[in-house]
Amino acid sequence: MREFLVEITTTIPEGTEPAEVDRRRAAEAARAKELAATGNLFRLWRPVGELRSIGVWRAADEDELHEKVLGALPLRSWMTLTVTPLESHPNDPGKADATV
Repeated sequence: MREFLVEITTTIPEGTEPAEVDRRRAAEAARAKELAATGNLFRLWRPVGELRSIGVWRAADEDELHEKVLGALPLRSWMTLTVTPLESHPNDPGKADATV
């Protein structure tokens, strides 16, 4: 699988009922666990003091990432995404084939 840096900003539409927000957030948490179990969601962070997320996501390609992975998130219709494809750096200390 390829890796992608994904920045997510979620904006709840004005007038949305709190119960709907709670329902979607609970569904989002459950879906995130599923995607982590399949290896599609590798890491996820929230910058201190900000209401956005930054994560490393995995998929076969960018189309699959958008359609089957991010597109299946319960909060997706409220999200703005920035996706950056990643590749390993030659000096990456975590690279499996790195030589010393």
